[in-house]
Amino acid sequence: MTVLVTGSAGFIGFHTCTALLERGERVVGIDNLNDYYDVSLKKARLSKLDAHKGFSFHHGDITDDADIAEIERQNSKTTRLIHLAAQAGVRYSLENPHAYVQTNVVGQLNILELARRLDGLEHLVYASSSSVYGGNTDLPFAIRDRVDTPISLYAATKRMDELMGHCYSHLYRIPATGLRFFTVYGPWGRPDMAAYKFAKAIFDGQPISVFNSGDMKRDFTYVDDTVAGVIAALDKAPSDHDNAPPHRLYNIGNNHPEDLMRFIAIIEAATGRKAELQLEPMQPGDVRETYADISESERELGYSPKVTIDEGIPRFVEWFRSYYGY
Repeated sequence: MTVLVTGSAGFIGFHTCTALLERGERVVGIDNLNDYYDVSLKKARLSKLDAHKGFSFHHGDITDDADIAEIERQNSKTTRLIHLAAQAGVRYSLENPHAYVQTNVVGQLNILELARRLDGLEHLVYASSSSVYGGNTDLPFAIRDRVDTPISLYAATKRMDELMGHCYSHLYRIPATGLRFFTVYGPWGRPDMAAYKFAKAIFDGQPISVFNSGDMKRDFTYVDDTVAGVIAALDKAPSDHDNAPPHRLYNIGNNHPEDLMRFIAIIEAATGRKAELQLEPMQPGDVRETYADISESERELGYSPKVTIDEGIPRFVEWFRSYYGY
């Protein structure tokens, strides 16, 4: 059977498609290849996917009704759908708020409508974010926590995605699972991510901006662990029984927050160079610490992250050095 994956040229989407193809699935990838960051990186990811005979690509925009109609026409028998396409980044949402509402909210609505119309759809898995926890101070962040105080527009759009997912699951009995990702990093990562920005600055001999003077912690999650969570969720659709909608939410994190300064130190060791630190105040929309409670993910999905930053960061730096020729 075929799995439909939106955002297939993106960071997590690329790795998810690769994992699905390697276990023998047929995958149809969808991406609009927008220019939020270097399109050549997205095309390089796609070229790797194109090497798999089970992969096909649809260049389309999930916010465009005509594109959605064509995707539906070509994939009307699809039974599994992974929706990872999104406008990412907390800070960019301060500069271009309309992009977030259009891609994350309108795009989610279009995917839910597509899911509603697909005969025999067994499961929709979609991306949410740890950002929905906003300014929560109770740690670790648990699925049962209230998430009605977002502190960035990005977070607000991802929470809206969850609410719409719940609503459509209730109304149309669509089996759906939302995944709250925690600070994903690894090879083929996005240029706006911390590991990428830090490595590039260090290699180029440029200062790196360290917010809140480095007093921050993140639940850094290696991309292979994230993808393992996506696929574990895909393979276990929520059951439809009683009055509860077949909709679930899970944290996909490492369950181990790391000091930002230690994260930087490991990048320094992997590059063999010292970073020039530029200490700056906390940025609007940012939080001091993230920490995932993954008890539900462990119990219900069998999710178990394996890779520490001591292992993952050197793997990322090795890819970065090779890809960019440092």
